[in-house]
Amino acid sequence: MDVKIEPSWKKALEAEFNKPYFEKLTEFVKNEYATKRIYPPASLIFQAFDQCPIDRVKVVIIGQDPYHGDGQAHGLCFSVNDGVAFPPSLLNIFKEIERDFGQPIPLSGNLTRWAAQGVLLLNATLTVQAHTAGSHQGKGWETFTDAVIQQLSTQRENVVFLLWGSYAQKKGALIDPNRHHILKSVHPSPLSAYRGFIGNHHFSLTNKYLREKGLDEIVW
Repeated sequence: MDVKIEPSWKKALEAEFNKPYFEKLTEFVKNEYATKRIYPPASLIFQAFDQCPIDRVKVVIIGQDPYHGDGQAHGLCFSVNDGVAFPPSLLNIFKEIERDFGQPIPLSGNLTRWAAQGVLLLNATLTVQAHTAGSHQGKGWETFTDAVIQQLSTQRENVVFLLWGSYAQKKGALIDPNRHHILKSVHPSPLSAYRGFIGNHHFSLTNKYLREKGLDEIVW
């Protein structure tokens, strides 16, 4: 199956694109876009990969679903388009960065600037129906993104995985802890952020690890 995705990822994931589950998923997604309002825009489904080739990945942040509000999702987990109000989880991420580094909260919630530095902003499910959270879960996306995590675990070394909340932490089973650095905490959502996300220092700890491995730090 010919999937429009960044070439290094296309090569790494070629086997997945030809599996029956992915063909079934593709048919489902095409039909959803043809008959309903689906986010992100179809051209941005694989934006996280297009912005961050596999050999440049230094950090992985795992989200669950794309945002389902109008104009929010653009293919990177937790990120919103320029000019869009910060969703609560993203605001808490920025609050922790402010606390961790003493830098002001940015004006834009567009995290493309992180992706350009090697942060893979990966949602476990890559599409969603407008205003219907979780509507595309269990359709095959999770199998695909699990394969993405496994590829990173086996092909790369010294990647930092930030696993926030129980959903993301379950993905830890796919990651070789001897090759990579795993940081876990509660989710940045308002329900849990002040029970351990705020104050987790994940951003400075990520940079400390990268520095120790001789890699460029992320400008958060």
